[in-house]
Amino acid sequence: MSRKPILITGGCGFVGRHLIKGLLPRKIPIWVIDDLSTGKHPDVWLNLKNGWKKRERRNGVISYYKEEIEINFIQSNALPIFLDMTDKTNRYSLPCFSDLFHLASIVGGRSMIDGDPMLVGFDLAIDSALFLWLTRHRDTAERILYASSSAAYPTQLQVNSVPVALKEEFIKFDGGSLGQPDMTYGWSKMTGEYLSFLAHQRYGLHIACVRPFSGYGEDQDISYPVPAIARRIAMRKNPIEVWGSGRQGRDFIYIDDVIDIMLLVLDKIYNGRGINIGTGRLTSFLEIIEVFKKLEGYDAEIQSLPDKPVGVQLRFADTSELFKVIGKQNFTSLENGLKKVLDFAHSEINNKPISLF
Repeated sequence: MSRKPILITGGCGFVGRHLIKGLLPRKIPIWVIDDLSTGKHPDVWLNLKNGWKKRERRNGVISYYKEEIEINFIQSNALPIFLDMTDKTNRYSLPCFSDLFHLASIVGGRSMIDGDPMLVGFDLAIDSALFLWLTRHRDTAERILYASSSAAYPTQLQVNSVPVALKEEFIKFDGGSLGQPDMTYGWSKMTGEYLSFLAHQRYGLHIACVRPFSGYGEDQDISYPVPAIARRIAMRKNPIEVWGSGRQGRDFIYIDDVIDIMLLVLDKIYNGRGINIGTGRLTSFLEIIEVFKKLEGYDAEIQSLPDKPVGVQLRFADTSELFKVIGKQNFTSLENGLKKVLDFAHSEINNKPISLF
């Protein structure tokens, strides 16, 4: 990584905030573009009482400073910015960047993916405008990371009772089979990966795609299952509700591990190909509840909600290619990760939220 600034689109969301936390020790200026449609304002998560100073510039950029750290925030949808930059209009005086992390997308829990599938139109437009801008102005960013999703994998491999570890080779753009992704969200991520593939093949951009599986963490929105379940446990609900039967399984990976891998992958991959980010371990939601109950020290019945959307039955990563690229990793244990989520749920219930920064 050079000393040029870093750009993060969607930097105020769950993954973006943790990425910023992981990048701060490098003391490189960070730029964030986020319209706050799903993210939180930096005033909230930067904890201004903890030494951060704030300055609003004339062009609409808000700058935050703390010692040698600088974060510049633009509250805007990324689409008009990318389109303006393609036409060489730079109203925000954006610099050239060392790394660009493209996280901006409209996504929420299962209810959003299934309940309003046309929202994905924003994602497709933003991704298209981003790659148009980058291929027209190749000095804009030295390296690009595109955040895809495990939802890009064929759903027919995730519906049976026999688990199938999802391999990178199941998605091929050079004559291979693609399959049916998970709803419009999965289609949009596959499209973004194809644009990444072309951005390297046709334009020579240094770009990597990551396919995170079920990332979770203590400040994740409760529209996602792990923090939602943690909150029910922290409130000692009885029964504990779980969507579907609870037997559906996912590859749960703690968010800080996701960030560490993203940074390593950008150092290792440059040709636009996608790589899994997961633990390779399949865990059901019923197992998640049992770990939470053990941590909380109480027992309760479990109430299944069969009318709620649950998505595919089983989704977990084959990690052999990941470990080949970045080496063997020591992941945060499920129990330790869930304890952090549960502690955070208690802090919010008691109106004493824990700050990441």
